[in-house]
Amino acid sequence: MSDAGKIQDHLSDEKLIEQFQQGNIYAFEEIVRRYKDQLINFAYRYLSDFDDAEDVVQETFMRVFRKKKAYKNVAKFSTWIYTITGNLAKTELRRRRRRKILSLSNLGYEDKDFELKDVTKGPEESVDELIQDGVIQQAINSLPEKFREVIIFRDIQELSYEEISTILKIPLGTVKSRVNRGRLKLQEKLVGYLKEIKK
Repeated sequence: MSDAGKIQDHLSDEKLIEQFQQGNIYAFEEIVRRYKDQLINFAYRYLSDFDDAEDVVQETFMRVFRKKKAYKNVAKFSTWIYTITGNLAKTELRRRRRRKILSLSNLGYEDKDFELKDVTKGPEESVDELIQDGVIQQAINSLPEKFREVIIFRDIQELSYEEISTILKIPLGTVKSRVNRGRLKLQEKLVGYLKEIKK
């Protein structure tokens, strides 16, 4: 790594984006290195599909690259980039719903035996960790969106309540309330799924 690249390791995210805004491409590369994996994990928790998650993150970085001047140092950089990724993931979810509605509405009478396959169940030889992760993901996906997003932000990405409040543009008290209620709902669902698995 060049001396310029080594220097980037010690800079805050806000200093990096400031340098990138001034034309330092190494700063952008460091932003990608820092955020790529955690943003893919974040998008995956929304979409349950790694390819779609990678596409969303790639689009996130393209937007950061094209709209670098849009960032103003009044909020944490992490808040800004998570907001972009979250909005893109929600857009992808809406597209999926529209596609699903269209495909189901196009079914004719001859398609009456059509069944939606349960893709959350792995093959019998799947290791326990994969099964557990699948069960957790299924439980998260089944939460109403307002609870799902705060659980992903708080318990998966470990963002602060303040950051979540800024990203979602809702009061701090609402964030805390939704996290608590979301955790309770998630716990209930996980207990239900585990009972089904043990049957």
